[in-house]
Amino acid sequence: MLQALDDAAVGQWCRTAVTALSAARDRIDELNVFPVPDGDTGTNLLLTAQAAVAALEGRGAGEPVWAALSRGAVLGARGNSGTILAQLLRGLSDQLAGAGPADGPALAAALHKAADGAYSAVADPEEGTFLTVARAGAEAAVAAVAGERTGLADVVTAAADGAHEALEATPGQLDALRAAGVVDAGGAGLCLVLDALVTTVTGVEPARPPLGRRAHRHPDPAHVPHQPPPGPGSEVQYLLADSDEAAVAVLQGRLAALGDSLVVVGVDTPAGRQWNVHVHTNDIGGAIEAGIEAGRPHGISVTPLAPLLPPAPVPGRRAVVAVVPGEGLARLFAGEGVRAVTCGPAGVTEDEVLAAVVASTAAEVVLLPNDPTLTPVASRAAERARELGRDVAVVPTRSPVQGLAAAAVADPGRRFGDDVIGMAEAAAATRWAEVAVARQEALTSAGPCRPGDVLGSAEGDVVVIGADLAAVACDLLDRLLSAGGEMATLLVGPDPALGDAAWEHLAAVHPTVEVVRYESGAEVPLQIGVE
Repeated sequence: MLQALDDAAVGQWCRTAVTALSAARDRIDELNVFPVPDGDTGTNLLLTAQAAVAALEGRGAGEPVWAALSRGAVLGARGNSGTILAQLLRGLSDQLAGAGPADGPALAAALHKAADGAYSAVADPEEGTFLTVARAGAEAAVAAVAGERTGLADVVTAAADGAHEALEATPGQLDALRAAGVVDAGGAGLCLVLDALVTTVTGVEPARPPLGRRAHRHPDPAHVPHQPPPGPGSEVQYLLADSDEAAVAVLQGRLAALGDSLVVVGVDTPAGRQWNVHVHTNDIGGAIEAGIEAGRPHGISVTPLAPLLPPAPVPGRRAVVAVVPGEGLARLFAGEGVRAVTCGPAGVTEDEVLAAVVASTAAEVVLLPNDPTLTPVASRAAERARELGRDVAVVPTRSPVQGLAAAAVADPGRRFGDDVIGMAEAAAATRWAEVAVARQEALTSAGPCRPGDVLGSAEGDVVVIGADLAAVACDLLDRLLSAGGEMATLLVGPDPALGDAAWEHLAAVHPTVEVVRYESGAEVPLQIGVE
């Protein structure tokens, strides 16, 4: 049994929470009736927790575990509940980062501060929700310490039990929950996260009744708070950079006037402070314009809140839909006539891919996943689109450069099957590679690497390890072109100088090779395609 929550325990807690949320995702989605019955609370909580764990496992040397955890959660937060969970983790980080292992009293105080911060982050907090459950858990932890039950196990058990007790009471606080016979979905997810903490500290998983719909006694209507009408039509969410506290305060005021379910959470990152902004609104353009005036919005997502009948496919219309890892690549693919789905830190969901397919109104659609890990997601979205009357084919592109090669030969004048074959052949004929920087120690196909090493990979396998980006890029280009090639495509990331070095090397050593260069806007320093 743990006496204090150290870095290793924090990591174990988060991984246990991800496992629990993954197992319960569908059941939590089914509970989701407030603030709107869009059935995605479990999914959003899981994606947020996965983003937190990914940042934790990829943290740089010297970055506190709590800081990495909160950074990943805030930047990867999805939906209303996911954003509030990110705020709770950020509140814990504010209290515990750099303070050493947390004992019972320290954790109880941090939980209390985090719950207060979550209430402050929500523009119009409602009782009977995630916030209520978070506060109850924190108050139970503080009460345990006040009652001289100061051990870490006592504190986390009290927090989890207090949260569950509050969760069971939520139907008496919200009409929507009472009418549906459910507890609050976000609060149910938080209870799983706190139970994961108990499991981590004590080694024993708490025994709880299964999640699901249940009957509740109807409270006296005179004591049930009035509930607002269903929220407006779209969920708008984006990350905001290049801003400050004053501008964000103005932004919050503007968004509060445009809609509801407003949550704004800020976090410090190596590139400066960023905010995750979430609001439900009918004025999508106004919400995004307010973000532009406050700073630089990116990773923008717009999701209809009410189920809508999908537009009917237009016979004879064809579209190409590509998943891309950044705004720069989205603009690049859009220039090729491709509808782009931007992939955030937590990946992309099949719902997002399906929405892009449906929004194209095309009867024939080619999907380009541009990442081997996303091919299954694209395939599931394609299957669902076929059920809606679309003819959808997935060309399993493994890199954006293969996607660009496929898009370049798309020809709506050909038969659909012939067009798909032509695009697949163009992608397969493009050898792909990338230059990246190692984030952790690993054993690669080219030998061991350490954090900070420059890795050159071809077709997914590391073939070069070095200390200099330009040197590794040039070596990688030579290896790719040793098997021949007429054209090289360079997708240059944040450092234009690396693109210059690669261009100059090709001109000097491979003068007959045609070179096409694009600024990708992606975090990957350099992506290469050779045809």
